[in-house]
Amino acid sequence: MKAKLILFLTLVVSYCAAFAQTPKAIEAEKGLIKISVMYPYAEGKTFNMTYYQTKHMPMVAAYLGTNLQKYTIDKGLSAGMPGQPLPFAAIGTFYVKSLSEYQSAIKPHLDAIRADFPNYTNITPVILVSEVIK
Repeated sequence: MKAKLILFLTLVVSYCAAFAQTPKAIEAEKGLIKISVMYPYAEGKTFNMTYYQTKHMPMVAAYLGTNLQKYTIDKGLSAGMPGQPLPFAAIGTFYVKSLSEYQSAIKPHLDAIRADFPNYTNITPVILVSEVIK
């Protein structure tokens, strides 16, 4: 019984410690610039997630250097409301410290980035630049 209680308390403490760190991770993003590259879904359009994840996004991330804090890749699954069409096939997001550094780093590589599009999609992306508030 005592061993089970110790195991239970250890698990509770571990869970609480992990949970307590979550707000710090979220808070660290405040003030970062977020570049969202969104690929609208449409019938007949294609998107190769494997290529995007293993080739395209790492290539672009390498161009950004130390300005890049992290990047994420979202695969569209469904719309927020049942019966509605999928809004985006995918969204790639870069979190950077400086918009001007991002623009300076990307500019010399725009042709290479655009030339890589046919390797994974026939969708024209929509790009949103925003600031992380919270």
